Amino acid sequence: MKILFVSPEGLPFSKTGGLADVVEGLPKALAELGHDVAVVLPRYRNTKVANVVVPSLTIPTGSALRFPAIVDGTIVKGVRYFFVDDREYFDRDQLYGVGGADYPDNAERFAEFSRATIELAKRLWMPDVIHAHDWQTALVPVLLRTQYAADPVLRPVPVVFTVHNLGYHGLFDRDVLERVGLPQSLFAVEAMEFYGGVNFLKGGLVFADYLTTVSRKYAEEIQTPEFGHGLDGVIRSRADRLVGILNGVDYSAWNPETDEYITVRYSARDLTGKQTCKKDLLRVFQLPAENLNRPVAGIISRFVDQKGFDLVAEICDELMEEDLGLVALGTGDPKYEEMFRRLAQQFPARVGVRIAYDNALAHKIEAGADMLLMPSRYEPCGLNQIYSLRYGTVPIVRATGGLDDTIEPYDEAAGRGTGFKFEAYDGRALLDAVRQALRVFRDPKAWRKLMLNGMACDFSWRTSALEYLKLYEKARPEAAGRIPRAAGAIQ
Repeated sequence: MKILFVSPEGLPFSKTGGLADVVEGLPKALAELGHDVAVVLPRYRNTKVANVVVPSLTIPTGSALRFPAIVDGTIVKGVRYFFVDDREYFDRDQLYGVGGADYPDNAERFAEFSRATIELAKRLWMPDVIHAHDWQTALVPVLLRTQYAADPVLRPVPVVFTVHNLGYHGLFDRDVLERVGLPQSLFAVEAMEFYGGVNFLKGGLVFADYLTTVSRKYAEEIQTPEFGHGLDGVIRSRADRLVGILNGVDYSAWNPETDEYITVRYSARDLTGKQTCKKDLLRVFQLPAENLNRPVAGIISRFVDQKGFDLVAEICDELMEEDLGLVALGTGDPKYEEMFRRLAQQFPARVGVRIAYDNALAHKIEAGADMLLMPSRYEPCGLNQIYSLRYGTVPIVRATGGLDDTIEPYDEAAGRGTGFKFEAYDGRALLDAVRQALRVFRDPKAWRKLMLNGMACDFSWRTSALEYLKLYEKARPEAAGRIPRAAGAIQ
């Protein structure tokens, strides 16, 4: 099968979050299963490729035309990469915005990207299925089912649309339809209208053949007002086309047996290296060696409300009354950055903080910490808790989204489970979960069993890839039988 991925970011070329990891890992797994896979990305500033295969596409954008090029990148781990090259739109300091604000022309940028992807498919690489990701590519299904609906070549091609985080919509004023060359008929409640504006993500939800999100639990949650961000009604109306497929992880990058970033490698067969990694972690954070004898909890995250840091702020003083070390890595809301700085100043022997994005240090925390805190308000999938399992670092998580799907609560009597979970979004519930973990930590035999349970888990991409293949096959015969929209429908 020929599968074309379209995404605003993807490793090894560009990244701001977990989407990039998915767009690296899933295509690679599909290629390993024998399928022909290509990925289309914008050519951002740091993307070093030069093989131009289409010097100029003609792309309508409202009253003007634009002329992006198509660059054939390279084949990486069996996956072919193409890039949409428009320096004015994509040769910028960041991918989506600077200084905490989106670029004001993001609608135009990603509308062009979506149109160019469709033209690329027609000219260079016609797929059996297109897999689009997040609001920046939501116009791919919109365009295919409206302005390209009568195209006999494209009409049979199904589109699977994956929502990685429903909190990001791509919401613009009504005049955006004219600016990006879309018909005013799309400004309708059954199409892209959203409380007086135009919602790109909604367009993808309405027009794609099938919808997926990145865990089973999150697929359930986004159909509720609490987690639906105003789109829960739209999603419920398409519930028969919605599937939750858990993200996989790349164990070639996240594995204590092979990790190039940690000071000593170790495995479930020989855990002695983990204590050496803990010693190295304390050295990096300049914490005294006395912490080797107490549990150390790690945090690797964006410091924002979604990740549960309002709960951490609520209980941080009580938390530090426990015999516990804490290391935190991340950036985000200034009030949470300041909270961690205050804790480090108040408890310099037990708290270390690094306000930064640092991939190497993230690996050291996964290997050297005893526990990982992820108290998220919502978490579509989450990756760090899965990495932690492989490193024998016990997750403490809230039972939401992918955190709920991946962590089995520890049962002391039976010796089963992989971590600790709490249900209520409440600081007291988080503190109780931490205290439960600390209690088990004081029993070395029980803690070792808990570590080994996690290290035995397998969340590799192959399992997820097989689930996606089932969905692609299901979508193909339906798309092949599609007929053009009747007169009077959205055009």
